[in-house]
Amino acid sequence: MALHENQTRALSFDTVATQYAATRPDYPPALFDAMEELAGRPLSGADALDCGAGTGIATQLLSERGARVVAMEPGAGMAAELRRAAPEVPLVRGEGNRLPFAADSFDVVAYAQAWHWTDPALSVPEALRVLRPGGVLALWWNQADIRVPWVAAEEDRLAPFTRGFPTTVAESFTPFPVRVATREITWSRRITIGEHIRNLATHSHFVVMDPAERAELLGANRSALARLFPGGELDEPYRCGLTVVRPAAIQG
Repeated sequence: MALHENQTRALSFDTVATQYAATRPDYPPALFDAMEELAGRPLSGADALDCGAGTGIATQLLSERGARVVAMEPGAGMAAELRRAAPEVPLVRGEGNRLPFAADSFDVVAYAQAWHWTDPALSVPEALRVLRPGGVLALWWNQADIRVPWVAAEEDRLAPFTRGFPTTVAESFTPFPVRVATREITWSRRITIGEHIRNLATHSHFVVMDPAERAELLGANRSALARLFPGGELDEPYRCGLTVVRPAAIQG
């Protein structure tokens, strides 16, 4: 996908920002435990930059762990939702390929569900530039756990419209003088079928789809899930892949 197309897809979330805030999953405490372990330091007291912060899901969780968070978000609609949800958090409009911050500004640069919208040839050097000595770049994604049979069947129904992301992206850092560590956390949340469908509808491949085609595809998926889960609720399972990157010169 070309960079300009990536940017267009990234900004498409502005049209579903309220729904995104209401239906997207958050992240389990074990993710932040693992981040602290791999970073070799607590989040409490750290200056953290949440890049591509969206509606502030990760922003608020990082703040709850005691980090002093600055949120950065390129989209106006998403930024407005973030401001509503976390008015106390400093918010900067910007994107990861050109970070609008001075060198040595942060202990943690985080990308929750957002690194794939950047060009690593630009965003890696930018992240390393704004990190302080001993700082880390942390990337993570929730990804549907297709090892669960009903999720695998849903993926088949929705293909080729779905777009998966790797649980880790260690290979993309090979050209850079960094050390990379990875971890995977499995977890799930109990939600209704309707909430699950509304969550799916906030993914960019559905946001940019023709509305009639989207309604037909997601409607058929809803019907299939209703037959499988007659009670109207399901456990939505995730594999949350975490990648923590440290400059190679940093020991510890």
